[in-house]
Amino acid sequence: MLYKTSGVCSQGIEFDVSEDKTVHNVKFIGGCSGNTQGVAKLAEGMKAEDVISRLEGIRCGRKPTSCPDQLAKALRQVL
Repeated sequence: MLYKTSGVCSQGIEFDVSEDKTVHNVKFIGGCSGNTQGVAKLAEGMKAEDVISRLEGIRCGRKPTSCPDQLAKALRQVL
């Protein structure tokens, strides 16, 4: 899946969700490389619902969203 982000530095997020709703192959397009790589590795192998519950609502500075929050939004859209 390719999710087009909004309100953050990254332009999109590529990821897979298996039939058992496990998250795999997360890759942010753009954004702060170290942070997005860290989020991607932490989400790998987790249930989508767990990723959503941990990342949803995280803000980046004064922005109302963040790259982790955008991943949560993308996963919610898939589910």
